Amino acid sequence: MSLFNVYPLFDITPVKAKDVYVYDENNVEYLDLYGGHAVISIGHSHPRYVSAISNQVSKLGFYSNAIQNPLQVALADKLETLSSCKDYQLFLCNSGAEANENALKLASFHNGKSKVLAFKNSFHGRTSAAVAATDNPKIVAPINAQQDVNFVELGDLISVENILKANQTCAVIIECIQGVGGLDESTTEFYQGLETLCKQYKTVLIADEVQSGFGRTGDFFAFQKHNITPDIISIAKGMGNGFPIGGILIHPSIKPSFGLLGTTFGGNHLACAASLSVLEVIEEEKLLENAIDISAYFIEKAKELPRLKGIKGRGLMLGLDFDFPVSELRKQLIHKHHMFTGSAKNPNLLRILPPLTIQKKHIDAFFVALKKELNS
Repeated sequence: MSLFNVYPLFDITPVKAKDVYVYDENNVEYLDLYGGHAVISIGHSHPRYVSAISNQVSKLGFYSNAIQNPLQVALADKLETLSSCKDYQLFLCNSGAEANENALKLASFHNGKSKVLAFKNSFHGRTSAAVAATDNPKIVAPINAQQDVNFVELGDLISVENILKANQTCAVIIECIQGVGGLDESTTEFYQGLETLCKQYKTVLIADEVQSGFGRTGDFFAFQKHNITPDIISIAKGMGNGFPIGGILIHPSIKPSFGLLGTTFGGNHLACAASLSVLEVIEEEKLLENAIDISAYFIEKAKELPRLKGIKGRGLMLGLDFDFPVSELRKQLIHKHHMFTGSAKNPNLLRILPPLTIQKKHIDAFFVALKKELNS
């Protein structure tokens, strides 16, 4: 049987990894500046993480959500403490797309409305309502396109209000820093205005923190810079350091009932053990502080680059915006210098999403390689 060929692949086969490095079958070492789409938060094969999963699977890997699972409670408590999202409720699932599906479904249950408002250049997942709210027609199938979604320019509060006052929109879903779209971010005034409009028109405000959450921006969540309180927060990628887990944090104003949401694998024992270890390492190794420190160092180094139009993002969710398409540059970085980087919808943007454990020496190595390629 052949694989369903939907991924363009680099000719590299990783077989092991440690912290910020990945090793192929020939034991070639690659510096991971992309973290597998921002998934690797505490570094590859962190000893605390490996121990947590190993110990848990030796006892109980899975049972259904029909029984008590104290690990879910422990995860919710730890998440509340580190995120400062007090009194939210946690529903666990398996991925970012699933988190956003549940967020949109819950919003519609909550207020009885059916339309969605999203923003241009957004990316929220590849399933049903999540992909309909993603601004990329190429990945929206006709069955998804039945969802009624309005797309608005990021920062345009007038258009938002014109749509919300029709009283048909169940949710506004937004990435406070756009990921795949190219690391664009609006102003605090805009995000606070958006929250005000959602309250005024009884619309659920969903903060998509799938990529930006769990400390990647230097804040635990990207929205926290703007001092807003979303009704629902979706999380996934860095949450499990590679183990599949996602979830939504739900404001106490939204009430649960039996059967409202459900999942077979979401919140299983292994996933909870993985995510708990991630939170413990983030706290003990002060990785939010490291994200801020390394980000400042990266930005200063980047200012020396030729052909750079701008630096986007914050924390360790960064983009280098050049005056040329970066696809060939990425190939040179991976094949000649053995460094993983990322792309975006903006063809000129080189995305940098490393493990939060990255150090200044790794940034130095990256800029040596990058300058060499740019000067050649």
